[in-house]
Amino acid sequence: MVPARRAPGKGLIMRKEGRRRGRAVRRRGAPWLAACLCAAALGAGLHAQEGFAAKLAPYYPTPETIVGQMLQLGGLKAGERVFDLGSGDGRIVIMAAQKFHADAVGVEIDPDLCRQSLARIAKLRLEKSARIIHGDLLAQNYASADLVTVYLLPESINGKVQPLLDRQLKKGARVVAHDFEFRAWTPEKVENIADDGEGRSHTLYLYRK
Repeated sequence: MVPARRAPGKGLIMRKEGRRRGRAVRRRGAPWLAACLCAAALGAGLHAQEGFAAKLAPYYPTPETIVGQMLQLGGLKAGERVFDLGSGDGRIVIMAAQKFHADAVGVEIDPDLCRQSLARIAKLRLEKSARIIHGDLLAQNYASADLVTVYLLPESINGKVQPLLDRQLKKGARVVAHDFEFRAWTPEKVENIADDGEGRSHTLYLYRK
């Protein structure tokens, strides 16, 4: 996604004002999560890419209510392909296939989480529309994606994932980031959720190539 000189809401624009605004929203929306992520990283070690140097995020599952709002914000339609980067237990992939009738693909490096996801997919008989790739999310091709969902640490998003998606995503593809924005892009929309039903706040960012 190459930053373009266009009006807000019309694309991904690199602009200091947008970056400042995004950071301010994040600070209000997810201080609890930043603390959890730091604690997870320091206490248990990051959920590392097995066999790779990259450490992209600890495993911290997204609440089901937020999963639905992420897919709605991304405008996911039946038959579209969605990739969830670091798919964990497969909840985004499963909801995308089951409720949105999308072609859903998760990428997860942890073998136990992969097995757990595949077992849930099989139990729900969603094998035709939901699948999990066991591998490094930085080694995949996302050129076919209509929507990409991301819940990773800021340094992983901005130092690793953003350059990859800039190169690979097709025009019109959307990206929804949970709590941590892509600093080089200007969001088309920012959605703040004050309470997810468990007393926690979240911020979602929608980008479009």
